[in-house]
Amino acid sequence: MNHYILIALMVAALGVTACDKPTVVNVPAPASIPGPPGVAGEQGVQGDQGDRGVKGSEGSQGNQGTQGEAGVQGDAGESGDATTVIVIPPENPKPSN
Repeated sequence: MNHYILIALMVAALGVTACDKPTVVNVPAPASIPGPPGVAGEQGVQGDQGDRGVKGSEGSQGNQGTQGEAGVQGDAGESGDATTVIVIPPENPKPSN
């Protein structure tokens, strides 16, 4: 019976402390209002010249184009009034080594 009373008192103490917690409300801070802008500062010093870039790689070969259309048939030639001269090319000379 002694243990029963002790356990009952412990449960009652825990129950009272669990219900006794106040609710905490966080109030947000007021928003700050910015003032007028200040005077502009001096211009900065000119920067150094940058390094030259590296040459890029060569591009790939393009695709083959489409074949063109057939040309228009030309007019027939006129017959000539003069004689025809046939020129025979000379034989290839032997190289002098």
